[in-house]
Amino acid sequence: MSASLLDAHLVVDRGGFRLDVALRVAAGEVVALLGPNGAGKTTALRALAGLLPLTAGHLTLDGVDLDRPARRAWTPTERRPVGVVFQDYLLFPHLSAWENVAFGPRRHGADRRTARRIAHDWLGRVGLAEHAERRPRQLSGGQAQRVALARALAVEPALLLLDEPLAALDARTRLDTRAELHRHLAAHPGAALLVTHDPLDALVLADRLVVVEEGRVVQEGDAATVTARPRTDYVARLVGLNLHRGRADGHGVRVADGLTLTVAGGLDGEVFVAFRPSAVALRPSRPEGGPPNTWAATVAGVQRHGDNLRVRLDGPIGIDADVTPVAAAGLRLAPGRQVWASVPAAQTHAYPVG
Repeated sequence: MSASLLDAHLVVDRGGFRLDVALRVAAGEVVALLGPNGAGKTTALRALAGLLPLTAGHLTLDGVDLDRPARRAWTPTERRPVGVVFQDYLLFPHLSAWENVAFGPRRHGADRRTARRIAHDWLGRVGLAEHAERRPRQLSGGQAQRVALARALAVEPALLLLDEPLAALDARTRLDTRAELHRHLAAHPGAALLVTHDPLDALVLADRLVVVEEGRVVQEGDAATVTARPRTDYVARLVGLNLHRGRADGHGVRVADGLTLTVAGGLDGEVFVAFRPSAVALRPSRPEGGPPNTWAATVAGVQRHGDNLRVRLDGPIGIDADVTPVAAAGLRLAPGRQVWASVPAAQTHAYPVG
């Protein structure tokens, strides 16, 4: 990766919570910051935007310290070369679309004529030239999101921050707007950080993923690496995998008392074992011959998952299994139902913890 345009070590203490996250983003790169609620994503974004000072660490953008407590270096929000698209867009309700977009350039010293030209240019780029005179209440959700994006980009930010930019949209609008957003992010010459809890948004829009839990980075890498080798339950759920930690001895991995899974690869020591819910087979009784990777389980819950049903199972290990509605009816799946679960060794993926 090229030299980082954003080089930050964000340390923020807020009551009993401590954020301690290192972030580096190169020019032209889009990084997605993912994590469960309360992980620290919004705190990180607010620190980058200058809405929250660092307790320690540093925030350097394009070689300039914007926040470094040890040196008492601090740049206020309005003087940072940072554009922000907030989750609720926060457009000024009393201003037209072009006036909202022109606000940033005006704050950065452009005269009214120049700011208006910049605003109309950006509205044209996001396909809203004909809506320039409309106020936010006259815009659809997707249109408002594009105005917010144009407003953020109109100041030519070195760093673009996007806080759940698609969360407020319905499914159809979200699909179209995601494609539009991808195009603009690809053309943005600066660094971009996308804060989201949606794995699809992250996988489609970002070049690299950084996953935070409880204020710390737990995994980072490109989408292929993170999705192939999740390292926490949250990441596994994010990419739709069952994940268990155990001790390997060749092709056997002991994942719980009384349960050793046979895996495809031979390993030794602490490992993760991952497999898809679709790889799990459910039966009403123990199969004859006692095949490997078979154990008794109890149905904990059933919910629709696409065209199938996702079954949550308790037992020696907790797992998810995907079954068709026909299979679920035949097994009479309901909470408390006893079944036998199995997963073929060839469908497992084991890899070292370290």
